[in-house]
Amino acid sequence: MSSIKRAVSLYSYQDEYVRGKLTLEGCLQELAEIGVEGVEVITDQMFHNTPETDDASIKAWKEMVNKTGIVPVCNDIFINTNLYHNRMLTKKENLDFLKKELVQAHKLGFPMVRLVSATPADIIEEALPLAEELNVIMALEVHAGMAFDNAMTKKFTDIMFKLNSPYLGLVVDTGIFCRRHPRVSTAFFLDQGLNPEIVKYIDDIFASGDDPLELSHNKLPEDLEKMVRSRIDREYILFAGGYENKDFSVLDPYMPYVKHFHGKFWEMTEEGTEYSIPYKELIDYLKEKGYEGYIASEYEGGRFALPGTEIDAVAQVRQQQDMLRSYI
Repeated sequence: MSSIKRAVSLYSYQDEYVRGKLTLEGCLQELAEIGVEGVEVITDQMFHNTPETDDASIKAWKEMVNKTGIVPVCNDIFINTNLYHNRMLTKKENLDFLKKELVQAHKLGFPMVRLVSATPADIIEEALPLAEELNVIMALEVHAGMAFDNAMTKKFTDIMFKLNSPYLGLVVDTGIFCRRHPRVSTAFFLDQGLNPEIVKYIDDIFASGDDPLELSHNKLPEDLEKMVRSRIDREYILFAGGYENKDFSVLDPYMPYVKHFHGKFWEMTEEGTEYSIPYKELIDYLKEKGYEGYIASEYEGGRFALPGTEIDAVAQVRQQQDMLRSYI
């Protein structure tokens, strides 16, 4: 029997939430109804005045959690280093923000905070004593486009390996395991005038077993540059660089530090599988490695909704949860 557990990131329901179709409590009730064990929340999205949310709001949150029986798993936080127009935050300001976030996560009952990929590594060691005191893990997100060979990610993992603390770890975004470019993205950009030749160019890269990551960082190859006709073409290429095609073995050195997974997905197919990411193979790998944490559904297909179509993240998440349950 696998010990992998299932959660949902409420980021998935952002469209329903902002349009008033689901309240915060409604999101938790939806998870309870479909038998989800845990919840992940972006407090910036769903709590006022974070990271200094008032006590009444925190009390209301805890009452919702107790009522629905959903387990708080991970609090996604941001250190907004570019908060000001004319300067970046200082190290002291970044550290103060992180400490406030740790305190709020503790008050809300979350055992872990997800550090956004661009979190400055130089504040981690100084924040660690407070994380230990509060019993809150700090886990950096390894996101597609910024995976293990990224310089900022490596700064964090170097500190993580050096300190070897149970309160430091990683949240792995499964977008680093794309075997195909999300076709909902392709349809979205084609509707805006994307050159179909570029679609084939990107799809061929994935078919070869590689990924287009380098296209988002460097000068474009001459043959691809000749295909570019518009701003839409360049935007599509930039987006394509955010889908990586790594082998699962890239996780091998890091598995002792992996605390959580974002189960990224863009489209559940009629066959009950995710179009781009081979979840069965991934879960088989995680079982083999003895992973016992959560995989949290993180739906991002809504950003590619075609004009005139309605986003139904609730249905998409339900389908992904059915898939995860069957594979686990």
